[in-house]
Order: sequence, then C-alpha cells, then structure tokens
Amino acid sequence: MAEIGKGTDLSAYKNVWVFAEQRGGVITPVVFELLGKGRELASDIGDVKLCALLLGEDLEDMTKQLFEAGADIVYTANSSLLKDYNADGYTKVVSDAIGEFKPEIVMYGATHIGRDLAPRIAARVNTGLTADCTKLDIDPETKGILQTRPAFGGNLMATIKCPNHRPQMSTVRPGVMDKAEVVPGRTGEVIPVTLTLTESDIRTKIIEIVKTAKDMVSLTDAEIIVSGGAGLGDASGFELIQKFADQIGGVVGASRAAVDSGWIDHSHQVGQTGTTVKPKIYIACGISGAIQHLAGMQTSDLIIAINKSPIAPIFEVADYGIVGDLYQVIPELMEVWG
Repeated sequence: MAEIGKGTDLSAYKNVWVFAEQRGGVITPVVFELLGKGRELASDIGDVKLCALLLGEDLEDMTKQLFEAGADIVYTANSSLLKDYNADGYTKVVSDAIGEFKPEIVMYGATHIGRDLAPRIAARVNTGLTADCTKLDIDPETKGILQTRPAFGGNLMATIKCPNHRPQMSTVRPGVMDKAEVVPGRTGEVIPVTLTLTESDIRTKIIEIVKTAKDMVSLTDAEIIVSGGAGLGDASGFELIQKFADQIGGVVGASRAAVDSGWIDHSHQVGQTGTTVKPKIYIACGISGAIQHLAGMQTSDLIIAINKSPIAPIFEVADYGIVGDLYQVIPELMEVWG
C-alpha cells in the first residue's frame, strides 16, 4: 500500500458525486436520498457541483430523473456490458471515471450492490471508505467530510475523516437521509465517461436473473410501518399486525428478536442489522427497544409504542406510548383508526 498522502494532490479533486445505482433500468430509491444530502454537502463546501455517475444501457430517461432530483452533471457510461451489475465491469468503469474526473466526495447507497462495489473502488483508487454511514457533514474549517456511523453494535457513534486521500468515499444506509426535492423539467450537463471496457475484463457472465416470487417488502419507501417484536409471543401475532397494517395503509416490520425466532422473514427486520427506516408513522408493538432497533427507526416522524412494561426503552424515543397488552390495544386502535 502506498504511503499515506504520498503523491496525492488534494486540490486536484473537486465536486460531489453520487453513484446512481440502477436495477433493470430503475434508479434505486436511496440515490434520491443521496442527491438530497449531496446538495447540502456541495452547498457547505461552496463552488462545487453535485454530480451523478450512471452506468447501464439506454440511460436517457434515468438521466432526466437525476437532473430533476438535483444533479448538475450526469456522467454516463452507456454499454450493453453494463446493463446489469457485475463487479468486474462496474469496478473498472467507476475507478477509471474517478481517475479521469477526480471527484472529492463519492457516495454510494449501502445496498447489496453498493456494499459490494464501494470497497473494490476504494482499493483500486487507494483511498478510504466509511461504510453504513447514518450522518454526513462538512468540516467548516477543512471542508473535508465528516462521516458518522454506528460502531460496537450501535452502542456508540464514530465520526471518521479521510484527510490524506481522495476521493472521500462513503456508503450510506437507505432510509436515513431526506430525499431530494424533484423539480420537473430541470436539466443539466451530460458528460460521457471514457469507456475502455471489453468483454474480457468481465470474468463472470449473467445467465439469468431470477426474482423472488414472494412480495418484496418496501420498508424504506413506506410512510406507515407497524412492527412486531418478542412481545407478540409467537408467529401468529403477526396476523394481527398484518391486519392492522393493511387497515391503515402500512407495511409490516419486525424486531430482530421476532426474526431470530423464525416468526417472520428477515426482509421485514428494522434496525442496525436490518433496514433503517424513516416513515411518517412508526408503530412498535411488543418491542422493548434494544439500541440496535432504535438506531434503525428513531428518526421516524411520529413514533407510537405499545408495550406491557412501562420502563421499556422504546418509550424513551416514542412520541406516544401506550402501556398495555397489544392484543387488547391494537383491536381498539383499529376501531377508532378507521
């Protein structure tokens, strides 16, 4: 590994980049959260542009969406070899683009793709990477990025700097940032990146993409989430949670305890080891409020907690708390909620 800071001209790096992850020609929701935060970071740095890097095929419609969500520049890599994500191709193209245009900050969503891609890029371009960030700020003195993430199982928050290497890179948990305001008709500059990618650069071949037959849980996009925990007693409790969620237009979430007990699939899990969410209403039913769970939902606009124990930690972050048996409380709520 190269010596820290050796040969790195920090002044040569400029602008804030967002990796515009797409799947099947659809931009993933976290990209719009990153554009919202990216605009704030660019404003705090001053005299820099907010840019998106988009890889794939037939990029025109997606490019338009990125401009409307705030991107000043969209760097495009249009190739049939990039239609679907592959580690080799994407790593080469993104690394080459960073070398060509030299952004000072690059953000990725902490999705399956982002978590696979970002470390590879960091190794290629010899820089650091802070994973699973929940907060990003600009140091007013150095104009460097301050990257905050949970550490030690969520028991403390660590703020990390990358003072001697560029770009400064982060993966950001979906659901923790506010989405960018969309301005219909907004446009910007399209800059194609230099592509030197060939089939021989890609060591794997996608034969078929098989999507799961079950309904996918969209916790990150949900405005109302009703979550169940160990207090349900057994898996049948989620039948009541589902009925409640259906009635009020929400989706079903769960604590790690409920998932580990095998009562519900991991795709429903909210928390440090599940999905970070930020709905308008979060209803915690029979969830005590372990710190790992709180880290994944405490930024919800309105939190309602139902628990038998009046000293459950969940009540410390709840806007409204109901002490009682959830099997009695929820049916009464369903009657009045309408």
